[in-house]
Amino acid sequence: MTQTAEYEITRVYDAPREAVYAAWTEPERFSRWFGPRMLSTPVGRIVLDARPGGAWQATLVGEDGFEATLGGVYREVRAPERLVLTTGDPDDPGDGPASVVTVELTEADGKTEMRFHQFGVNTDEAHAEQAKAGWVEFFDRLGEHLAA
Repeated sequence: MTQTAEYEITRVYDAPREAVYAAWTEPERFSRWFGPRMLSTPVGRIVLDARPGGAWQATLVGEDGFEATLGGVYREVRAPERLVLTTGDPDDPGDGPASVVTVELTEADGKTEMRFHQFGVNTDEAHAEQAKAGWVEFFDRLGEHLAA
């Protein structure tokens, strides 16, 4: 039986929508916020081919040679307002977790509201809560990057 879980996170950033979108689609910016604080995401280990059907991939690097690579495919790209991308292959996940992420950016009064929605396949509630906690940390870092 396939387990599914989903959640949404909404943040408001004091930055124009184009800057938030660029942080999601430009490797130099993406490397500054994607991942937990204890790991780095070297710009040379990031691929962001932001077009429908294009691949994205990011390798998180830690001490003692630890590496974890995440990736998927862009399903929808509408600059600077919407990105839909996968992690893994939700259409054919096998036994591993996979998901669809939707990022919607709405600008108001020079600020940007980011709505992040993730729907996971082969994901139980405990895994979804861990993933959500991870994204919350990533988005704290995104806010710091945008404020810099």
